[in-house]
Amino acid sequence: MRTNVSETIFFIDRESGLGLQAQLRETVVSAVLAGRVQPGAHLPSTRKLADYLHISRITITLAYQELVSQGYVEAANRSSYRIASNPPGKGLENDRPSSGSSPVDWAGKMKMGFAVVRQVSKPLDWRRYPYPFLYGQMDPSLFDLNAWRDCARRALAREDFILMASDFAAADDVRLVNYICSRTLPRRGIHANPDEVLITVGAQNALWIVTRLILDKGSRAVCENPCHPDISASLLLSGARVTTVDVDGEGLPPDDLPEDTDAVFVTPSHHSPTGATMPIDRRTRLLQAAAEKDFVIVEDDYEFEISYLAPPSPALKAFDSTGRVLYIGSFSKSLFPGLRLGYLVAPASFIREARALRSLMLRHPPGHLQRTSAYFLALGHYDAVLHRMRTEYHKRHVLMAEALRREGLTIAGSSAFGGTSFWMEGPEGLDADRLVHELRQDGVLVESGSPFFPESDRPCRYFRMGYSSIPRANIVEGVSRVRACIDRLAGG
Repeated sequence: MRTNVSETIFFIDRESGLGLQAQLRETVVSAVLAGRVQPGAHLPSTRKLADYLHISRITITLAYQELVSQGYVEAANRSSYRIASNPPGKGLENDRPSSGSSPVDWAGKMKMGFAVVRQVSKPLDWRRYPYPFLYGQMDPSLFDLNAWRDCARRALAREDFILMASDFAAADDVRLVNYICSRTLPRRGIHANPDEVLITVGAQNALWIVTRLILDKGSRAVCENPCHPDISASLLLSGARVTTVDVDGEGLPPDDLPEDTDAVFVTPSHHSPTGATMPIDRRTRLLQAAAEKDFVIVEDDYEFEISYLAPPSPALKAFDSTGRVLYIGSFSKSLFPGLRLGYLVAPASFIREARALRSLMLRHPPGHLQRTSAYFLALGHYDAVLHRMRTEYHKRHVLMAEALRREGLTIAGSSAFGGTSFWMEGPEGLDADRLVHELRQDGVLVESGSPFFPESDRPCRYFRMGYSSIPRANIVEGVSRVRACIDRLAGG
């Protein structure tokens, strides 16, 4: 007896962003792998399914033909298709017999908890909010997607694919490393050889590797206050004794460092989150203190590319003549945050150990992603994107600064060379966490400053407003809504 697959298993979601053919193929593949349809069962005719879904017959025909080439479907005759007699995945058993034992108590099994990480809240559906003052998100209209696609295709050329498909072991893409050494680092005043560079999955991966290598229980680490929550959490989880040092308008004061220090973690060119820049004389004193007290410095150098008010100052590592500075950089802010590609620059002996540690964690960042990025950088697309970003962000910066001043809001800090955010100070008694919650009801997204103060449990009146993701036309109204919400909370 002939078995038919009902057309009712098919469903088209026109809002998903996935092509119609892809949705049809996914329906069949999922049904086959889940065992909901049996080998030999006939699929609905192209005409019948087209009438049911209100789409073109050719779309269904092309989807069926692709399923044939994949082995999930076979042609019964010229215009009839059925589930293959031996489709991929057949014989895979998904059901497991019950052992009858109690579930594992994973809370008791896990030896370390990570609840100390105070995440900066970034809702995944932030694009549906009309006033997203979120830091670190991108405006896709400024990115050259066609150029990125072209570079991705280049990275899939036969010669590149053979290299990319191989196991790099613990190595990195040579082209990407060479570009970083020849173009990216010299812009920061840094000169490094390829054996002094390690590619990482973003700056946070580099930071984690560094903390594992230089800190352990009993080590003495210093970080800034306020401080990016990922840095403070990484230090705390290392087991080190952590001291926070308050920053001022010129960043971390070297004279305030404790006597017993093993490592100092700083963001000197662009303090996170205030945007303060450490002047040259203070950097010199910090390096002198490192030599005298025999500690190392970990420099997180982010967002220096977004410079439109003034040229960015050289990196702290540019003044390092003894190799005491471990330098962390990233392409996530200048390209797009989902890229998650960063790099660590350190003496070759340190990079060898860092590479060995990274290989135990993730081997190496995906080869195709590295090669695509290398082409994007080398072919000049990266600099063209940065030029568009600088031009547009400059306009947003001026517009937003004026709107903030007009509304009487206090700017506690912003980068002297540009950047993409303002560090804001609310009135005494403001709870920034509550402000964030209330503003969401008004379609406005800002970021509470509380995660940046790891040692404080009191309500925080500081918050951050970014402008990389909000349209210029929405800035003034968004700022007005922030002012109105602060006034409501103060009145309440």
